Amino acid sequence: MSKLIGRDKEYAELERCLNSDRSELVIVHGRRRIGKTFLIEEFFNQQFDFKYVGAHGMTTRRQLNNFLRVLNGYSTKQFGNLHNWDEAFYALEEYLSTLPADRKRIVFIDEMPWMDSGRSIFVSALENFWNGWAMSQRNIMLIATGSATSWMKDKIVANKGGLHARITCNLHLAPFTLNETERYLATKGIEWDRYQLTQTYMVLGGVPFYYSLLDSELSFTQNIDRLFFNDGALLKLEFDELYHALFDNADLYTAVVQLLSEHESGLTRGDIIKSLPLKSSNITKVINNLERSDMIEKWLQYGNKRRGAVYRLTDFFSLFYFRFLADNLSHDEEWWSNHRDSGRVFDWMGSSFELVCMRHHKQIKSALGIRGIATSLSSWQLKPNKEEGISGGQIDMIIERADRIIHLCEMKFSVGAYRIKPEYERQLRERSSLFKEMTKTNKTLVHTFITTYGVANVKSHSIVHSEVTMDDLFNS
Repeated sequence: MSKLIGRDKEYAELERCLNSDRSELVIVHGRRRIGKTFLIEEFFNQQFDFKYVGAHGMTTRRQLNNFLRVLNGYSTKQFGNLHNWDEAFYALEEYLSTLPADRKRIVFIDEMPWMDSGRSIFVSALENFWNGWAMSQRNIMLIATGSATSWMKDKIVANKGGLHARITCNLHLAPFTLNETERYLATKGIEWDRYQLTQTYMVLGGVPFYYSLLDSELSFTQNIDRLFFNDGALLKLEFDELYHALFDNADLYTAVVQLLSEHESGLTRGDIIKSLPLKSSNITKVINNLERSDMIEKWLQYGNKRRGAVYRLTDFFSLFYFRFLADNLSHDEEWWSNHRDSGRVFDWMGSSFELVCMRHHKQIKSALGIRGIATSLSSWQLKPNKEEGISGGQIDMIIERADRIIHLCEMKFSVGAYRIKPEYERQLRERSSLFKEMTKTNKTLVHTFITTYGVANVKSHSIVHSEVTMDDLFNS
């Protein structure tokens, strides 16, 4: 467990399943590179009774040949050709029956979605294996992982056939928080200040595999050049590989992601459908799958429980790709070093910091001392209307409390204490009045500033009701 960072809940669930008195069907899903395989291999110390890794893009025939080769490597009996997945699971059942029955027999199938290729009968064969044999043994622990989260949820978790209600443990691995990022990088000998760690999070987004590629001998800036801009950069081609590994018809998914990258405040489902250059009847499915895979998030609009929800691209790696890599034809191997102080980069840091804050809303609640109070999160957008004299307004994060207080959050990334200018103070007061008028709320409105190093004590500071700093975001 010493190598595991930030997976305490998942570790405890695996331990519960290992020590139970029944067979356990464990599902582990999450975006590619998030650490699913690492979690399972560390927990079991690489000790499995059977382990198989599905291969991407491989035919059923080749998958079965590989399965047979791996099975024969574990079993003293050498099985003959496997013609379909029913025969494969019968062979696995026969092999597992030879193992001691006084302990859990551990089966680990990694990247399970890739095994279901073409018109295979994989899922029905798995159903037969589990219902017809494994469940009744009371000592089988089958762990299945998959980066294709939509497949895992549709075919296994929400299965309407033989696996319905058979899942005994359903683990979704989320990206690291800032706290977990700091702890993980410390184990690699990387102890940058929190300003740099936050910048790192804006690029790599809490994905452990990406962090594992950082070189402790190099600065943050040098690492970004090395990972993205140098000749042969390790992550230069990652975007295409990521989406093609996660989704069939990846072009449609990347079209949605690119569209959202151009609209930082988000788009409604209807706006996405209308704005896409590619027309398809599957857009709703694409949006749902992207949300399931932690690529996008849905935020409700204040006062509307269902209508008007907006979708934001919240995968930091994808945002960085579209901002700095997708159309970069400079061939400058030190592009980041040469542009790190540019307005383009500072604009990106400002918008990315807002997403960092939104992802760490629990830490913000703790810093405000309201974690024990029921709250709801939302956004608010009002389009300008010249005929009615409405200038419009936008608030990216609203925290509404059960005690009738509403926090209108302002998120600002700066190299020092943030200074509120008189003109900005005036805009905030006008927007607050407009919000109160348009939403008809009679609750107390307060301005909460979430900044890197706090708000400077200037004349306009009086508008600040409460503050949260970057250090608060690093709390567990």
